[in-house]
Amino acid sequence: MSITLNRPIGIFYEHTSWFKPLFEELEQRRIPFVRLNAAQHHFNPLERDVPYSLVLNRISPSSHLRGNGQSILYATQYIEHLERLGVPVINGSIAHSYEISKAKQLGLLASLGLRFPKSRVVNHVNQILAAAKALRFPILVKANIGGSGAGITQFDTPETLQKAIYLNQVSLGTDQVALVQEYLAPKNGHIIRVETLNGKFLYAIKVYPSHKSFNLCPADLCDVPAYTNSQACIAEATRNGIKVEKFNPPSQIIEDVERIVKAARLDVGGVEYLLDEEGDAHYYDINALSNFVADAVNIIGFNPYVNLVNYIESRLQPVFQIDSQPEFQPEEL
Repeated sequence: MSITLNRPIGIFYEHTSWFKPLFEELEQRRIPFVRLNAAQHHFNPLERDVPYSLVLNRISPSSHLRGNGQSILYATQYIEHLERLGVPVINGSIAHSYEISKAKQLGLLASLGLRFPKSRVVNHVNQILAAAKALRFPILVKANIGGSGAGITQFDTPETLQKAIYLNQVSLGTDQVALVQEYLAPKNGHIIRVETLNGKFLYAIKVYPSHKSFNLCPADLCDVPAYTNSQACIAEATRNGIKVEKFNPPSQIIEDVERIVKAARLDVGGVEYLLDEEGDAHYYDINALSNFVADAVNIIGFNPYVNLVNYIESRLQPVFQIDSQPEFQPEEL
C-alpha cells in the first residue's frame, strides 16, 4: 500500500527569506506545498472548498517593518475562513490572536498565575503618564502589535517620558494599544527563549545582546534597519555581535512554558523570559511566529525544521489518500 497527498499544503507567510529552511526541508521530502503570500492575497467568503490539505500560519506582527502591515489583521480573517471550511491550520486563529496582542498575552499569563513585569494597558498617548505613575522607572512603552522588538521604547525618568509625549515621539502602533511596563534588567545580561512544538519543549537558548536592543529575533538577531537585507542578516546571525548559546531550563520553567503554549493553542512557537536580580523568572513574550535560531545544528545540536516537518506530516495523516488497497485474501476453507 502506498499513500500520496491529494492536495498540497499551504504556507501562509509574508517574510521573503525566514522560511527558506522550511521550504528546503519540504522539497527534500517531496511534500507538495504552495507559497501563500499574505502581503498580497485575497479570498472568496462564499467558497466552500480550498485546494489545500492543511495550512501553516507563519504571519509575523513585524510585517509592518517591511511595509506589509496589511497582512497582520488580514491574516485573522483568512485563518478564520479556513477554519470555517474545516481546513486544518497549524497555529490557527486562537494562536494568532495571542501573537498580535501583547495585552492578551499578559492576560493569559495572569490567568496561569505566572509572573510578568508590572504593566498597564493604554489606548491613548495621554494615558501613558497616568499609567506610568503606578510603575517604577525605567519603563518601556510597547506597541501591542510589535514583533522583533519593534515599537519598544525605554524611558529612564518621568521627565524624558513627558518630553517625548509632548514632542509627539511616542507611537502606540498598528491598533493604537500599548503596554506601559516596568523595565527589568535581565540577570547576567541575557534573556531565555524556549521553543516548543506540539505543546512540548523543543529547545532553549540564552541570548546575550551586545548592546541595549529589544530586537531579539533569533532568526536574524540584527538591528531593524538590516531588514532591508534580511537574507544576509540570517546568514550572519552568529557573527554580528550577539552571543547565543544552548540552555537547559529547569523542569519548572519547562512545565510553565508548556502550560502557556497549550493555553494559547500554539502548535509551534516560543516563550521568552528573564530572571530578575533575585533569580525569579518573569515571562514577557509569547511568540506564535517564533523563528528557529540561525545556525541551529552548531548551536543546539539539531535541525529543528526536521522536527517541524515531522509534525506537519503527522497533521497530514487524516488527509492522506490511499492509492491502493491490499488485495482481499479469503480464508482457506
